[in-house]
Amino acid sequence: MCGFVGYVNQKDVPAGTINDMADRIKHRGPDDQAYFSDDNVSMGFRRLSIIDLAHGRQPMYNEDETKVLTFNGEIYNYQEIRSELIDLGYNFKTNVDSEVLIYGYEQWGADLLQKLRGMYAFVIYDSKKNEVFGARDHFGIKPLYYYDDGDTFLWASEIKAFLEHPNFNKRVNLDLLPIHLSFEFIPSKETMFKDVYKLLPGQYFIHKDGKTETHHYFKFNYDHIDENQTIEEDADKIEKLVDDSVDAHMIADVEVGSFLSSGIDSSYVLNEASKLKPIQSFSLGFKNSKYSELSWSTEFAEEIGQKNTQIYMNGDDYFDILPTMMYYMDEPLSNPSAVQLYYLTKTTAENVKVALSGEGADEFFGGYNTYLEAIPFERYQKFVPKPIRKGLAKVASKMPRFHGRRFLVRGAQPLSERYYRVNYVFNYDDRSRVLKDPNLNMDSGKYTKHIFDEVAGKDEMTQMQYFDINTWLPFDILHKADRMSMANSLEVRTPLVDKEVAAFAATMPVKTRITPDETKISLRTAAQRQLPQKTALKEKMGFPSPIASWINEPKYHERIVEAFHSDTAEKFFNTKELDNILEEHANGKSNMQKIFTIYTFILWYQVYFPEDTSAKTVELVKRTQI
Repeated sequence: MCGFVGYVNQKDVPAGTINDMADRIKHRGPDDQAYFSDDNVSMGFRRLSIIDLAHGRQPMYNEDETKVLTFNGEIYNYQEIRSELIDLGYNFKTNVDSEVLIYGYEQWGADLLQKLRGMYAFVIYDSKKNEVFGARDHFGIKPLYYYDDGDTFLWASEIKAFLEHPNFNKRVNLDLLPIHLSFEFIPSKETMFKDVYKLLPGQYFIHKDGKTETHHYFKFNYDHIDENQTIEEDADKIEKLVDDSVDAHMIADVEVGSFLSSGIDSSYVLNEASKLKPIQSFSLGFKNSKYSELSWSTEFAEEIGQKNTQIYMNGDDYFDILPTMMYYMDEPLSNPSAVQLYYLTKTTAENVKVALSGEGADEFFGGYNTYLEAIPFERYQKFVPKPIRKGLAKVASKMPRFHGRRFLVRGAQPLSERYYRVNYVFNYDDRSRVLKDPNLNMDSGKYTKHIFDEVAGKDEMTQMQYFDINTWLPFDILHKADRMSMANSLEVRTPLVDKEVAAFAATMPVKTRITPDETKISLRTAAQRQLPQKTALKEKMGFPSPIASWINEPKYHERIVEAFHSDTAEKFFNTKELDNILEEHANGKSNMQKIFTIYTFILWYQVYFPEDTSAKTVELVKRTQI
């Protein structure tokens, strides 16, 4: 696991710029650093040594040094590809996966990407063609950003590296503020920085002659669902796939640990890993809190005979680290579990260099409770004609609240508008009230409708999963996993976000994913064969925290009130409406996610645009590592 930076050279760029850019992300690779420059391109690299510790220094070159590679991630099938390339006449100097990429690209070009199994982002500069090639893994586990304003082209593992380049024009992408308020992330290639883009999962770019082209080499789809599959058959296949994937993800020349919550996903991963070698697990919780999962995780670790390390955090820990978290996150992300993940990875990194994690199971195998909504809504749409549904919705929307009112209103909407991820935090009316400039507001459903269009004709649950796999998974779940772990120089591997696992999941019919009462039933069936029944059948908790109650505690409440009346808040929001949201929360209406989304955006802006905030506010974020 590493970090890299680069840019197409310009005459007015001072010497040492590439070093400064790489230093910005040294947390991604504290073990080594190296650089490359010629008349056209500069490249920098920071290494976290995991495989073949004595070799594998980057940038890495092909035989005649006409191609230069920087790479972040792990290629789990590199040994097979290496053997194929040796048979083709290539001579390897190391045993690292990086070398497979440089020779594989030389042999196959972009077709190399079809062969790779792993998590990766890499860039190759071809001096003969004078072009830069960059690629990102199938599901967006590893990040790759580029800045392209028509004159300057930069790339890096994290956006913050661009701050060190003199031609980077740092500007907030204000048009996307309502989208961020709705989703808590930006569900597209765009970012909250103008002219900064993320390479999407399964994409590669080519930059040549001042122009940048992006192409998809992979796109997850549900084109081969097999309705004949049964739960027991799918459970059989899941058992074999998880066993194989965990085995592949254990490859390392350093100790590998594992995260462990009380849920089925991380427990299943840990259990499979423990069959290969003893493995230490790490769990986070809160003292004297109903939100803590530590009793569950500790009991499970003891039952399978593995060491478990308990990590505790409190409200001070949580609120004190938020500005630093926003710095490492690059973009504002208001998922409250990110703070817990930061603390979890911090202690984990003191013990191991690599940790397994259970992300991806809910998206691929149908684990979110919201997917259960598909069953009653599809029945309603099947038996009640659309004109009648629209009429009932119109009448219900004008009536006082009653049981079933929300169902009737939503029942007239297409899924692209109704799915709760589309208005996950603020809906259109909420944003109109809270935004200082209501003209910024836009229809969040229209912003992502094209994703639902890609699976038009599929059942609603499949559409929901497809949407989550293309938005929630890469832009929230995997984003925070990468940033929070790499902030602490820890490599996190996700065996359930895997090319082979996903290929099978794409064939599963709805009946082997959910029933009217239960989620991810095939995965649970497989897990029941391997885990204690208590663990295999446990309901999903997510990554809970007491933040909703902490918000009302005076010492934390005061911090939020101060932020809600800061120069930044006045710049973007109606502060009276922010006060109303806080008051409603104090009176029992759950506004935690709304409060947290606004609060973290303010902190993010103050961290990355300190020149545009008050001196008092700047003092607040001095603890960040800018």
